[in-house]
Amino acid sequence: MKTYRKLGFDSDETKKVVEHLNTLLANLHVHYQKLRNYHWNVEGHDFFELHELFEQEYNAVKIQIDEIAERIRVFGKKPMSTLQEYLNTAEIKETGTDLTAKDMVTEILNDFEVLLSFMVDAVDAAENVNDLATEDLIIGYIKRTEKQHWMLTAFLK
Repeated sequence: MKTYRKLGFDSDETKKVVEHLNTLLANLHVHYQKLRNYHWNVEGHDFFELHELFEQEYNAVKIQIDEIAERIRVFGKKPMSTLQEYLNTAEIKETGTDLTAKDMVTEILNDFEVLLSFMVDAVDAAENVNDLATEDLIIGYIKRTEKQHWMLTAFLK
């Protein structure tokens, strides 16, 4: 007779996963708002290219935010949901509207490094409890972040 895997996790199993997902969620929210800021305020000869790129990025991040919040709900927990919680938790910090286009791209590259670190932490926590769905979700984000990092690094050269 086949042994079946259980469906669902208990609170003890998912506590660390939820903590890491909420930290990632907070950082993604601040990153998202920076991308909106840069989309609206970029200037210079790279305006058209960066204006479009920042919009593509914030649309992708918006989907990630929703998927992470829903993943937290799968565990029966509530995701962080206030701007104050995001700002208090996130390592990514807001910036003003007066950055150069190059400085905006540099900020986004720095954000990618912070986000990647939190993504790896979330994957590690998920792996510890055999949470394959969270691992798969976040690994997809890691792949995308690495590719976008490469492309923006190439843009600055």
